[in-house]
Amino acid sequence: MFLAYIKAFHIIAVIAWMAGVLYLPRLFVYHAVSEKGSAQAETFKIMERRLLRFITTPAMVAAWIFGLILAFSVVDWAHAGWFHLKLLLVVVLSGFTGVLAKWTREFAADRNTHSQRFYRIANEVPTLLMIAIVILAVVKPF
Repeated sequence: MFLAYIKAFHIIAVIAWMAGVLYLPRLFVYHAVSEKGSAQAETFKIMERRLLRFITTPAMVAAWIFGLILAFSVVDWAHAGWFHLKLLLVVVLSGFTGVLAKWTREFAADRNTHSQRFYRIANEVPTLLMIAIVILAVVKPF
């Protein structure tokens, strides 16, 4: 029963984390075309900072904690090649979250150097990672 709750909290945390990493680049798309110093740009700064600080980062930390508890409780590490690749992709997704934090700081300091097109493309990264991670976790192909 304990592991069922851990798995449920892991899934909840992953959903919240994915919401953040999918929404932040979308905010950047609109922020990139707003005029620096405008009321709209200042609103985006607040939205980006709060999304990162109060949802995305805590959800990422929770996903890692609950995921590691599950991994140490359930996974047969010696025979789980799928898990090693999944873990690597989760590390990449965590790194992408760090990049989002960097971009949030750059926008906050009015130092953005990227176009809205750049952020539209960047918005696809977490989607592709999520697809691969979920397939590995559910199908366990190797």
